Amino acid sequence: MSRRRRARRRAGLAASIAIVIAVVVAVSAVAGQRSSRHRQTAAAAPTAGPRQPQAVLRPVRPAAPRARRVNEAAFGYIPYVELAGSRRREVALTFDDGPSAYTPQVLRILRRMRAAATFFLIGRFAQTYPQLVAKEAAEGFEVGDHTETHPFLSALSPGAQETQIVQAAEAIHRGGAPYPRLMRPPYGAFDHSTLEILRARRMVMVLWSADTKDYSRPGVARIIYTAVSGAQRGAIVLMHDGGGDRSQTVAALPRIIIRLRQRGFRLVTIARLLREDPPPANQPPPAPLSGR
Repeated sequence: MSRRRRARRRAGLAASIAIVIAVVVAVSAVAGQRSSRHRQTAAAAPTAGPRQPQAVLRPVRPAAPRARRVNEAAFGYIPYVELAGSRRREVALTFDDGPSAYTPQVLRILRRMRAAATFFLIGRFAQTYPQLVAKEAAEGFEVGDHTETHPFLSALSPGAQETQIVQAAEAIHRGGAPYPRLMRPPYGAFDHSTLEILRARRMVMVLWSADTKDYSRPGVARIIYTAVSGAQRGAIVLMHDGGGDRSQTVAALPRIIIRLRQRGFRLVTIARLLREDPPPANQPPPAPLSGR
């Protein structure tokens, strides 16, 4: 082999060794950077302590009050609701004439059974029990207006009607609930002036499609039967948590919730009913449920 060929071979071998060394150095540098980043991350992370016991799952509360506001688009064509649409198997439980000493019992049942509901409050009782107004709102239940003193609105002048509605709404708001956008006329009594007042204030009048007549204390079994048999798509069930002895209503409520769910109904608020399955835009004018 000539000296020239041996020199070329030695040069090639040296070049190959240099390339290998360069690759090893580069790989080591990258690994060092990754190790450094890992050490920094580990240092930043808190030191793991003893393993904590698994958290206890608690019942999910109803949605926050802000999520229960009536859909603003509904106010353009829904002056009232008595029975919502029929596309969904949804029913709204409603309670009138509170708050009262029976309201905490009703709230405990609803909360324990994860059931939504809407409460229509009398203004003077909202002033007596502001802590219950705040509790209903804080726990995600919907709060509506049921006038200041529970009169027959159709027997009042337009000015007196507006005073009844506004005073109750302000008492509810002062108690800690959002300013009500729903109003239920006591006894289902109203007239054209009532609807005009509500339209001007962008409120919806809420009637009902199933009346349990629990105010007359017909017995627990009868209250359950009336509520469940009156259930249909979009139904609004009327009950009471105030205005007298409501122990029968409290006793009936768990069975009502269970049986409605067994029949495939989901319990929702009035706002959700209007948002998800409103009544038809061409529904006929409302008729007073009191006959007055």
